[in-house]
Amino acid sequence: MSSLSRELVFLILQFLDEEKFKETVHKLEQESGFFFNMKYFEDEVHNGNWDEVEKYLSGFTKVDDNRYSMKIFFEIRKQKYLEALDKHDRSKGVEILVKDLKVFATFNEELFKEITQLLTLENFRENEQLSKYGDTKSARAIMLVELKKLIEANPLFRDKLQFPNLKNSRLRTLINQSLNWQHQLCKNPRPNPDIKTLFVDHSCGQPNGARAPSPANNPLLGSLPKAGAFPPLGAHGPFQPAPAQVPAPLAGWMSNPSTVTHPGVSGAAIGLGASSIPAALKHPRTPPSNPSVDYPSADSEHVAKRTRPMGISDEVNLPVNVLPVPFQGHGHSQAFGAPDDLPRAVARILNQGSSPMSMDFHPVQQTLLLVGTNVGDIALWEVGSRERLVSKNFKVWDLSACSMPLQAALVKDPAVSVNRVIWSPDGSLFGVAYSRHIVQIYSYHVGEEVRQHLEIDAHTGGVNDIAFSHPNKQLCVITCGDDKAIKVWDATNGTKQYTFEGHEAPVYSVCPHYKENIQFIFSTAVDGKIKAWLYDNMGSRVDYEAPGRWCTTMAYSADGTRLFSCGTSKEGESYIVEWNESEGAVKRTYQGFRKRSLGVVQFDTTKNRYLAAGDDFSIKFWDMDNVQPLTSFDADGGLPASPRIRFNKDGSLLAVSTNDNGLKILANSDGMRLLRTLENLSYDASRSAEAPKPTINPISAAAVAAAAATSAGLAERSASVTAIAGMNGGARSMVDVKPRITEESSDKSKIWKLTEINEPSQCRSLRLPENLRVTKISRLIFTNSGNAILALASNAIHLLWKWQRSDRNSNGKATASVSPQLWQPPSGILMTNDVADTNPEEAVPCFALSKNDSYVMSASGGKISLFNMMTFKTMATFMPPPPAATFLAFHPQDNNIIAIGMDDSTIQIYNVRVDEVKSKLKGHSKRITGLAFSHALNVLVSSGADSQLCVWNTDGWEKQKSRFLQLAIYETTKLDYVKQWVPRDSSAPITVSSNVHPLVIAAHPTNSFICLALDTLPNLA
Repeated sequence: MSSLSRELVFLILQFLDEEKFKETVHKLEQESGFFFNMKYFEDEVHNGNWDEVEKYLSGFTKVDDNRYSMKIFFEIRKQKYLEALDKHDRSKGVEILVKDLKVFATFNEELFKEITQLLTLENFRENEQLSKYGDTKSARAIMLVELKKLIEANPLFRDKLQFPNLKNSRLRTLINQSLNWQHQLCKNPRPNPDIKTLFVDHSCGQPNGARAPSPANNPLLGSLPKAGAFPPLGAHGPFQPAPAQVPAPLAGWMSNPSTVTHPGVSGAAIGLGASSIPAALKHPRTPPSNPSVDYPSADSEHVAKRTRPMGISDEVNLPVNVLPVPFQGHGHSQAFGAPDDLPRAVARILNQGSSPMSMDFHPVQQTLLLVGTNVGDIALWEVGSRERLVSKNFKVWDLSACSMPLQAALVKDPAVSVNRVIWSPDGSLFGVAYSRHIVQIYSYHVGEEVRQHLEIDAHTGGVNDIAFSHPNKQLCVITCGDDKAIKVWDATNGTKQYTFEGHEAPVYSVCPHYKENIQFIFSTAVDGKIKAWLYDNMGSRVDYEAPGRWCTTMAYSADGTRLFSCGTSKEGESYIVEWNESEGAVKRTYQGFRKRSLGVVQFDTTKNRYLAAGDDFSIKFWDMDNVQPLTSFDADGGLPASPRIRFNKDGSLLAVSTNDNGLKILANSDGMRLLRTLENLSYDASRSAEAPKPTINPISAAAVAAAAATSAGLAERSASVTAIAGMNGGARSMVDVKPRITEESSDKSKIWKLTEINEPSQCRSLRLPENLRVTKISRLIFTNSGNAILALASNAIHLLWKWQRSDRNSNGKATASVSPQLWQPPSGILMTNDVADTNPEEAVPCFALSKNDSYVMSASGGKISLFNMMTFKTMATFMPPPPAATFLAFHPQDNNIIAIGMDDSTIQIYNVRVDEVKSKLKGHSKRITGLAFSHALNVLVSSGADSQLCVWNTDGWEKQKSRFLQLAIYETTKLDYVKQWVPRDSSAPITVSSNVHPLVIAAHPTNSFICLALDTLPNLA
């Protein structure tokens, strides 16, 4: 069934519900399988209508579809069985056992035997597992909680648990709009037509010689704008006349316009270079109609009168193919087919080597592609010949000229990402904005080398965006950053021209533009505020909110006449909208995004006609004049959840990032011809050359640098490792030694076999795919099952990568040979810690996984959060600071008991179920740095920043032993040394160099050959 037919079913469901056809609604839900009504399901379970419960479920799943479905049906049938036994209706119990429960015997014969034995008991509560079974009502409620969890986790119910967000009576509205169109086409339209049927098209009869009223005066259709003018907005309209000194392009965006009128200001709406031709005539669309007027019909008493809110244009673009009724001369057939001029054929696949964060095609040489990545690399590709012309890794050109905060930040954490790359309008310069303080401007002329031009220490924190502009006919660089400021720099010498302040949150993007000889800059911040600035240091001219109220970018169409923005909320809701500049309001909201986007959606425009965005592992396209999606491509697969995209200037090529650190170049027919021409020229040149050109290593400079740094770091540590090996009889080969608890575990004479890793060739690495702006991983762990990696980023967001079963990875376990996929539940929500009133620099992130990987407990300086790993939903938050949690651990026997290490040096034993601190352990003098339970020995071991180890008995939580740390392996209960290493210069204290880049390390739970180390997301070794 097509997506439009599916949407029609939803409209019918809404109509039936509004008309109170309840049984029919649920019958259609079940038969279509499009929407699972959880409320109805709950009611039927509470009422014990088991036949109806299973019948309703059958529209969505069958018993043997998957393990979730099997468990759902088993729980329902088990409850039905127990209720029969509780009523001592054994014949009914036997019938349920044979008819409903026997199917599960093939999957678990022992369980079926145990269920059968319940028939022999006088009261099934004599069975130990059922001893806490209460009355029927409470048992159904408890079961329902479990059923809801299973349904939410079941992939067959994906995207079926939430009804689309529709306006009231949406189907009636569409029918009324269709009737408006039909009446518009009448040869002799009557002013008040009486619609008595929908079975045939409407047509007004001949009015007995009377002249038809003009459409402009037709109250049914509402007023049409006069040719050559926009609808007037007088002093009493929704937007007051702007003061004379305010430039026209920003007048409609004024948040607090002056109430003083000026004689020289026209009462008409202030447009941005408006043509004398009405917009409705330039872009044929729905005739403007009065939205509060419906056609009188046989059931008109049921039709609610609806008004449209001021400031938001809810324009509908017809015809919509929900009910395909073609109209001569009014068709928009391209609206639901993929036009040939869209680039959709995969023409090139390029291996960048790290994850592309930003791309830009050269404005003149349209096959030159500039790329910036998440490890600070920049590259320049000639996509026609597939040649990487330039590859540079991040390097500060003159560290001595940089501010002290930048120098300190780079020493503390040298990980840097590219946030934006962009060409100047003539292509002679390009700019790079980094996640740390600076922008770098390079000069480039085709055929020559890339040269360093300017390095600017622009902002405190990250530089989030960069753009070029020509205020006062002088080329300038515009930047914005985490310090909430927008700055303008001379592109020739780097001197600062302007600083714009007024945002209350980090500034995410800038969009410079000019209109009617007025130069201005739009800016967006991560609190959703949009502001506009003139080059006059007089403050913001606009204070407006973007849809989504988080990360938003703005862009004009190529001809500069239409303004669009694309944004994603913190919850993952994404929006592309067109703005009405004369009113400062959303004119059009484009549909078709995934309900919960997995990352910040990027977009671009081309040909003054199309919009494109990366969403849901594909590229989606819209016609600018139609809110419904035009088409979508997955580029033959391999795209991340929210791919980066960029058109070249004429729209013949589209660059798309892939999840394997590469790029795909899509092309239309013109683009294919352009690429073939360049490929042939490159081939001819290579044949005529006397010597072969040196090939370009696909491994980026950053990867080489990282390998060199790793090698150097390992070599630096190899001296101590060699000394250790020498004390143990020399180096030994790697053996699979897994810790086992035995009677001889305290045997101090046991030889510990160590392995040196001092060559990069001993490691295998891959880079994890990601689509969020994450530059630093704070904590990292393998799941206990060994098939996934859970990470906690410095911005308090959790990332989960899973290995899938495949031909290359038959067991689905962790391996460096196959890249895992970034995973999120169907809802698209993120597991995000509370960070209210915390300083990210001072926070100590920590998390812990429950033994069965069902729950993760986590904190990033704020409250502790407990998340469900299947749904990513927050189950509870507790313990607001101070003190703040610095380390967390689940009790190995009870997931409800957790140990929480605090920054005030205490350890709190907390029961989640009853929300109570059971014990507070005191023994350290500084913050807790580590906690580990021993199931076999019934102890908790803690470490602190005071260099102490403490052992606590988990029965009464008394301290058993403590001692100061040395480099050693300890016997747990007494903290005696099993193996100790003493530096050769014993007088020298053990120190940790602050210059060593901190690594986040995790060991695989079942495979001693696999470990994982991250120094910047997402590098896996």
